[in-house]
Amino acid sequence: MSDEQAGGSFDVQIMYGIGGERDLTEHTLDHLSGYRESRPVRTGNGAYDQHQHDVWGMVLDAVVIHLGNGGHIAPRTWNGLVGLVDTAIERASEPDQGIWEMRGPPQHFVASKVLCWVAADRGARLARDRDDDVHAERWQHAADVIRAEVCSKGVDDRGVFTQHYDADDLDASALLIPIMGFLPGDDERVRATVLAVADELTEDGLVLRYRVSHADDGLSNDAEGTFTICSFWLVSALAMIGEVDRAHALFEKLLSFAGPLLLYAEEIDTTTGQHLGNFPQAFTHLSLIDAATRLVASEADGR
Repeated sequence: MSDEQAGGSFDVQIMYGIGGERDLTEHTLDHLSGYRESRPVRTGNGAYDQHQHDVWGMVLDAVVIHLGNGGHIAPRTWNGLVGLVDTAIERASEPDQGIWEMRGPPQHFVASKVLCWVAADRGARLARDRDDDVHAERWQHAADVIRAEVCSKGVDDRGVFTQHYDADDLDASALLIPIMGFLPGDDERVRATVLAVADELTEDGLVLRYRVSHADDGLSNDAEGTFTICSFWLVSALAMIGEVDRAHALFEKLLSFAGPLLLYAEEIDTTTGQHLGNFPQAFTHLSLIDAATRLVASEADGR
């Protein structure tokens, strides 16, 4: 972290090259056919310079977990975290490309707002633990403002959270609302959203990110598989709203799709069971662990 970044508002790229490269301009390799003719083959990533407002919340949540498990942060690190929280709050009112790296116009994505709330909420927690009342009060107020706006603008007439403001489309990232603690599992809007995803955004019980036919994602692939991280999110969310039997059934089904090494890819084709996309996908396995942990907790609670 540079001296310039050790406090104040600053940006974090959503990704870097394996050697720390910042420029990941995308190039298409037309001479390669790809795995099973899965053109186009690309180097780089066209989303590297996108604005995705979930990044700050994920970082702050990780820090809270780290400290909760006995970790420590240096004073210089705290200065950097202050900058991250302030940036999240500053950008929360702006549109972005969303958690799925949409290549269409920026929108006010609900999940992005929720993760900005996470940054402010976790920042306030950290500040209180440090007896930093000034930051704690300011960040808690910002978190309350963000949550009020999302609950006002990000819910449809059914009481279901939508993909972005001024739209009725479902998005699996709304499952993060209970998982990240934005609202509790017994909130009626949360229950309605989780059940809507389970009933309306699935193929053979596994979860799609969104309906590609409805989304302006800038991509031409209309045959996307189910996203395995989203299916494990649904397990967690079902457990949190008290649908434990349904959560167990989905979890067991997902376990049956594990590969020979008990690993998962980014996507699963429900018609063939074939794993598609990035393999192995780290995020998928993190969501598996979270789902298993929540199921065990629900059993301990006697639900």
